[in-house]
Amino acid sequence: MNDLFDSHAHLNDHRLYKNLEGVLEHAYEAGVSRIICPGYDIESSKLAVEIAQKYEMVWAAVGIHPHDAKLLNDDALNELKSLAQHKRTVAIGETGLDFYRNLSPREAQEESFRKHIRLAKELSLPIIVHDRDSGKECLRILVDEGIPSAGGVFHCFSQNADFARGIIDAGLHIGIAGTVTFDKSGKLKSVVESVPLNRLLIETDAPYLTPEPFRGRRNNEPAMVKLVAEKIAEIRKTDFAQIAKATRENAERLFFKR
Repeated sequence: MNDLFDSHAHLNDHRLYKNLEGVLEHAYEAGVSRIICPGYDIESSKLAVEIAQKYEMVWAAVGIHPHDAKLLNDDALNELKSLAQHKRTVAIGETGLDFYRNLSPREAQEESFRKHIRLAKELSLPIIVHDRDSGKECLRILVDEGIPSAGGVFHCFSQNADFARGIIDAGLHIGIAGTVTFDKSGKLKSVVESVPLNRLLIETDAPYLTPEPFRGRRNNEPAMVKLVAEKIAEIRKTDFAQIAKATRENAERLFFKR
C-alpha cells in the first residue's frame, strides 16, 4: 500500500530531473503516493508546475529561496502569482530566511519572505518555510504578517523542542527530513518525541540530506522518505504503518483541503 507522502523533494533539481521517471518509479516501489516539488527560483518553480502537470503523483509549490531573495522584483512576484494559481500548485515556497549563508542581504530576505506570506494569504495557500539560523526571525515575521489561513510547515526542521512547540502553537506543521537519522545531539529526537503526531510531516529535501545508511554515498531521492518514517517510528516507539498513515493524512490535510 502506498501510504508515504514526501512533502518536500526537489525533482526540479538536475540531479533528479535527468532521471525523473526512474526516480518516480523508485518512489512508487518504496510506497510513496505523493510528492510536493517546491520551486526555489522562477525557473525551478515553472519546472515544478510542468512536472506536476505530467505526473499525477507530483504537486508543485512555487517560490524564491532566501538565497535568491535579492532577485524578487515586481515582475518575478507577478510570475509567481500566476504560477501559484495553476491547478497543480498547492503551496507557496520554499521561502523564508537563511542567516547561515546570507547569500542575499538580510533586509532583502525579510522583504521577500513578507511578500511570499502575503501571496499565500491572498491565494489561501499554505506556506513552506526555510529556516537556517533564523527561526525566531521567521516566526516573528510570520506572526507580524499573520499566519496564512491555510497554514504552513517549517520544512527540514532543525530547531529544538521548545521552538517546535512555538511553531505548533502558531498553527504550523513540522517537517522532518533525513537529518533525523544522523542527529548526534538528540535535538531532533526530542522534537520527534514531543510534537503531536497530527503536526508532523516527513520529507527528503532530495537531492540533499541523504539519510543513513546512504549518507555521503549517493544523492537523496523520494524513495528514501521511507527511512525517515522508519526512524520516527523507532523514536516514538510505534509501528511504521502508523507513522506513514498519519504523516500522509497530515500532508493531505495541509496541501489539499481548503
